[in-house]
Amino acid sequence: MKTKIRGFEIAYDDSGSTAMPLVLIHGFPLDRTTWAEQTRELADSARVIAPDLRGCGESSMPPGATTMDEYADDVRGLLDALNIQSAIIAGVSMGGYIAFAFYRKYMARVRALILVDTRAGADSPEGKKARDENAALARAEGAGAIAERMLPKMLTPQTATTRANVAQDLRALMARQPVEGVAAALIALRDRPDSTPTLAQISVPTLVVCGADDQLIPVKESEFLRDQIRGARLALIPDAAHLPNYEQPAAFNHAVKDFLKTIA
Repeated sequence: MKTKIRGFEIAYDDSGSTAMPLVLIHGFPLDRTTWAEQTRELADSARVIAPDLRGCGESSMPPGATTMDEYADDVRGLLDALNIQSAIIAGVSMGGYIAFAFYRKYMARVRALILVDTRAGADSPEGKKARDENAALARAEGAGAIAERMLPKMLTPQTATTRANVAQDLRALMARQPVEGVAAALIALRDRPDSTPTLAQISVPTLVVCGADDQLIPVKESEFLRDQIRGARLALIPDAAHLPNYEQPAAFNHAVKDFLKTIA
């Protein structure tokens, strides 16, 4: 499905019952199809809404700067278009940064949070430099070059070896992303604020999920979120790296369903 918000066309999936809305925000450099197992399997527990962020997947790229706040405003725009007043906001990696931004701006519209393989801190100087290098690489050689660089960190070595189709599909998904959207996301990632002060302000039920073998964002970062957010729960997904919802969807969905029961 597509609708026009904030001057651009946003693509999204909308499935499930009339139960509480659950918004799934994908990571970088991905699109909403990484949530396919959730839009199908969680549809009996929630109204599952998975958008393509601006410049990703089938969503167009509006002019102007892209920031975490702009992404958050886009999510708000989609909720407004769907006449949804409040929702559970879930985000993986970059999607988690957007979830923090959404909470800061639209706290009253957040029923609960699900933070997947994400961290509160801003990029280090080394991290910022790497974002700039990757943005230049994407512009020079295309999204496929970013896919090759990132793929080994997204999945466990076991999955890459024994489930080659999963790795191949993920590589293809990353490689087909629009270069303009990839480069814009990298700059937004580079310039994102430190969300550590936000953690103490979070007063809604929160589930933190982490792949037990994540190399990009180690488990200690998820443990920090759990410890700093009042009442937060942590679910570790075995045999998963940076994308547990994609690599181990059954275990991920089980954790989310259990959480949804507590806030129904």
